[in-house]
Amino acid sequence: MGGNILREEYIRPWEKNIRSVVPYVPGEQPREKDVIKLNTNENPFPPAPGVEKVLKNMDTDSLRLYPDPTIGLLVEEIAKFYQVEKEQVFVGVGSDDVLAMAYLTFFNSDKPILFPDITYSFYPVWCDLYRIPYETPALDEEFRLVKEDYYKDNGGIIIANPNAPTSIYESISTIEDIVAHNTNSVVIIDEAYIDFAGESALSLIDKYDNLLVVQTFSKSRSMAGMRIGFAMGNKKLIKALNDVKYSFNSYTLNQAAILAGVEAIKDKQYFKEGINKLIEIRKEAEKSLKELGFDFPASGANFLFVTHKTIPAKKLYEVLKENNIYVRYFDLPRISNYLRVTIGSKEQMDKLFEFLNQYINNK
Repeated sequence: MGGNILREEYIRPWEKNIRSVVPYVPGEQPREKDVIKLNTNENPFPPAPGVEKVLKNMDTDSLRLYPDPTIGLLVEEIAKFYQVEKEQVFVGVGSDDVLAMAYLTFFNSDKPILFPDITYSFYPVWCDLYRIPYETPALDEEFRLVKEDYYKDNGGIIIANPNAPTSIYESISTIEDIVAHNTNSVVIIDEAYIDFAGESALSLIDKYDNLLVVQTFSKSRSMAGMRIGFAMGNKKLIKALNDVKYSFNSYTLNQAAILAGVEAIKDKQYFKEGINKLIEIRKEAEKSLKELGFDFPASGANFLFVTHKTIPAKKLYEVLKENNIYVRYFDLPRISNYLRVTIGSKEQMDKLFEFLNQYINNK
């Protein structure tokens, strides 16, 4: 008896207390050697030469000791490079860690925080994780910010500039307008891609004590695998971040990452040359994409956000993947017919366009 009766699954008492969230979904990480990987906005060029040298010569005996919790060596180099005081710099394990710590530190009111409806998809995940209310003002039809939507009362603001996945860079005047209208809440400008775009909001941090600027070593400094991110702002904001960090995990950045980060930021010439080289490849890619019937906004990032006039984005994503070319597809409202294509090396881009030419012209 009852062999075919469906029983309601028993929920144990401890299961009711699990914090349930819908997690962020990272881009696919294929490991095959013949894959052309243009889906996670990694830099195609190696880190600065000094990074390899310092890691090869690293005293491994130092690994038995805890790293410096203040990350002093790297903080000092970042401060020197960006011409700010050491007390205005906070370093974490990639900009995701820095942003998560900023959410935990600054977004604690009952008012909703604000960020665009199309943006980095980790933003709502942190809200759900930390139980932070939020609203998502819509970008306009050209995927640009409507700054007036950020004039209302709020518990904080976070804006990616350039935005992901749209690649659009908003002018410093637009960013300042939003910051100036929100002096009673913390405004975070997430600048993961700023080095491929225009002026950073860093120029505003001494003028506005509510502004926090977050950047990363993952993109323009070719160190996504090392996980180094940092924030810059007034001393009170940075102290608050450090107070929360030391209450969460004192030893965030490991010894190797600290030493490699110092070498990466010291080599200014290599940094600038790498950015210029990637922007040149981006320009060539834009030209080729237009010739193939793609549309896309002007990019301020190391990727392009493209849509084709006749071929659905999902179909193109699947066909590319079948041929070992990975790009990013977002099955989300308003952008389900777009692909995000990372700018790779010239060789990678040549292979991408060789395939696209054959596929599109033979349809």
